[in-house]
Formats: sequence, C-alpha cells, structure tokens
Amino acid sequence: MGKLPPFELAAEGEGYFEDSSMIRVINSELAVAFSGGRALLLQAAHPVMFEGFYQDSDIEQDIHGRLARTARVMTIIYYGSKEEADRWTQAVQQMHHKVKGTLKEDAGSFAAGTPYAADDPKYLLWTLASLWDSASLFFELYVRALTDKEQAALWQDYRLVGGLFGLLPDQMPADYLQARQYMRQMIEGGELLVTERAKQAGREVVLKPPVPFWFAPLVAAVNFAVIGSLPQNVREGFGFHWPIGAELIRGVGAEATRRQIKLLPDALTKSPVAGGKLMQMD
Repeated sequence: MGKLPPFELAAEGEGYFEDSSMIRVINSELAVAFSGGRALLLQAAHPVMFEGFYQDSDIEQDIHGRLARTARVMTIIYYGSKEEADRWTQAVQQMHHKVKGTLKEDAGSFAAGTPYAADDPKYLLWTLASLWDSASLFFELYVRALTDKEQAALWQDYRLVGGLFGLLPDQMPADYLQARQYMRQMIEGGELLVTERAKQAGREVVLKPPVPFWFAPLVAAVNFAVIGSLPQNVREGFGFHWPIGAELIRGVGAEATRRQIKLLPDALTKSPVAGGKLMQMD
C-alpha cells in the first residue's frame, strides 16, 4: 500500500465512531498502542496465515513497515471520516482478494498444498480478534478494568470494524462472551503453531524496533510487556525467555503504571490523535 498521506480527523457525526465509543476510549491510551506487537505475534502464530500469506512477500524486510501501515489504517477507521475509512478498507479488501494460493510446504498441522486466501473469513476473524483481544488486555493491564457493559460495547465496535473489512455479522461472534470463547478455542485448540520463519520474524518485531539507541530502556519495558502478555504456548513458540518471577514483576509494574496514569495529565498518557491533532504518519 506504500506510504499513507495525512488525514483530518472526522468532525462530530462524520466518522464511524464518536469520542464516547469504547473503541476510541481504549485506543486513545498510549499504553494500548504497544498492544499492536502482541496482536501481530498472535496472527503470525497461525501457520497458514504466516506461511501462506507471507511466503512470497517481503515481510522479513519490511515487517515494521507492515505493522505501521496496519496501525495507520486502523487509526483512520477509529478517527477519520466514513468516506476515508471506506476508501482505505476497500483498498485493503482489494489487496486481500489478490492474495491466495497454496502452501508450498507443511506448516504445523497444515500439509503442503493447503489452500489459503487473505479474504477467507476465518483468517479475517483471527486478525480482528487478535487486535481486539490485545487492545482490551493492555487497557485493563495498564489503565483500568473494564465493566461488562464496556466490554460488550467494545466488541460491538470491533464487529463494525470487521464489517468494514468484509466480514458478515454471522461470521463473527455475536457478543464479547462468545468472542472470549473463540479466543480460548484458538489459543488452546492446537491450531496455532509458530513456524521457524514466523519465529524469526516475530522476534524481529519485538526485539529490534527501528528506534534510536537512546530509546533502549523504553524498548526493554515494552518488550517485557508484550512478551509477558502472550499466552504461554505462543510465547514459548517464539522462544521468548520468561524467567521465574517475571510474572510477579510484570504484575507489580502494571499496578504501578495504572496508579501513575491516574495522576498524569492527558498530554502524557493519551494518543496525539485522540487529542484532536492532525496525524502526520507515513
């Protein structure tokens, strides 16, 4: 898709979501921005999605660019006008329609020759659910707990997003409880398996972000948060080390972050786009 130009935030009533919608409430938090790495790792843990969709792509050379472009399109959906959101999601759908074929070699429980298509509803749903699950998890870990009503509203917002990418209502869990069950089935059902190529690419995403060296302390903290938030089988599949005591440290750190966020001004904890600024990302 190349570089994406700046866009203006939608005025009241011009976008798919308003400021009070849960999808904006969640994604307005800077802490939630770091959930994108977790979502991508979950997606890469599906052997067909990774080996199939990326076997002929440049993902290893442009994996951070791919992540940034995905975040950009999602931001347009959350904060842009309906016209812009439709334009970009239609472009993504057109691109997905062209990505299809068969696996060149075995990938986990999927044999060589297994067909794949980027617009297959089951893979679109795993992509959507990974984004939703990661965003809500990071919000609850580092900002505050969500009520049942808020969780229900958030999943309905993501169902709308799924529809923009081509999913039909009956191709998505009807409510957030069903969505949670779907996530458990995917994580525990044996369908996920991290291939060697996915392992290499995933570690590149988490351990080597393209930032200046003086960001090393922040990178280390984000890496720790992402790795610790992964399901154990996925974390082990990527070969991430999680020593004894790490979970306790993560819990203490999350509690400290929640307390600090309550005391800090929005300028330090909110996404710039949530504050009404013009996005200038490529």
